[in-house]
Amino acid sequence: MASGRETRTSPSAPAGGADPFGAPMPPAREKHYSRSMAIAARINPKDYFAPADWSRLGARSGWKGLALVAHCWVVIGAATVMGLIWPITLPLAIPIIGARQLGLAILMHDAAHGALHPDPKVNDWVAEWLCGGGVAGYRKYHLQHHKYAQQAEDPDLVLSAPFPITRVSFRRKVVRDLTGQTWFKQRFGRLVSRLKERKSGEAVWPILAEEIRRQRRWLIFNGLAIIAFSAAGYWWGWFALWLVPRATWFQLVTRMRNIAEHALVAKNEPDPLRHARTTHANLIERALIAPYYVNYHCEHHMVMHIPCWNLPKANRLLARDGVTERMETAPGYMHVLQAITTVPA
Repeated sequence: MASGRETRTSPSAPAGGADPFGAPMPPAREKHYSRSMAIAARINPKDYFAPADWSRLGARSGWKGLALVAHCWVVIGAATVMGLIWPITLPLAIPIIGARQLGLAILMHDAAHGALHPDPKVNDWVAEWLCGGGVAGYRKYHLQHHKYAQQAEDPDLVLSAPFPITRVSFRRKVVRDLTGQTWFKQRFGRLVSRLKERKSGEAVWPILAEEIRRQRRWLIFNGLAIIAFSAAGYWWGWFALWLVPRATWFQLVTRMRNIAEHALVAKNEPDPLRHARTTHANLIERALIAPYYVNYHCEHHMVMHIPCWNLPKANRLLARDGVTERMETAPGYMHVLQAITTVPA
């Protein structure tokens, strides 16, 4: 079993010096990057954050995570009301709702790391019933991504490996996302494959019954919502203001998020500061593409248990000490999309 060690000193000041704002700096310490076979290199947070800063960054909150979940649903509710009252606003309501649907997934992701609430039972209950569900299975899968980030065993490597691509190829992906084809394949692809593989004479009903059982929670939730909207006189509301955002904008921004986080990051990258990319996001991008600080992905991979609302603070501390100069970063989402579409047609 091999292990790697790399020793670096603080890039911003000598031991016992001061940072650019005059605050005392802790003595420079060795940075130990540990690797075991294919496991991704790790950092020690105390090598990058002073004890008082690290204590605040890693602290769980009994209310901030819940407030973000509430905020997400309030935005979805407000955009839904806007779309119902003024249908002309549907082109605006759909991306707002789709982005907050991604926001719920992001908050469930935080819960998978145990960062949404300090009480594990509350943490998992909120994720399961207010953020989309499936947190237990997602946690098991996602922690493998962190363990093997950008290594051959990374289960998410397939999402970033195909890049760069041609602009034509990327446009095809965008069209599939915005026309609902990606969603349909994800939601019903297993059923379609099972029906295609059905043997001659094999009954269809058992296959459909198994699919209904597997998707019963989704079917019940959507069925009740359709009934509720219809009772209120807006039979079309649930389709236009939940299913359409989920089937279109959510798919597109999820793809953009995946691309921004890991596309063009080297496979088997040994430096843990370059396993993932932090993408700077303006106000519109935070509203419609990257809610709830998901763009600070390099910081998240450096220390995956930092709650999402503390990631901007972690970024500022790292920038203060000059660490962000060594991290994988991008000035914006359009910059990343331009970088991944450089293959000639």
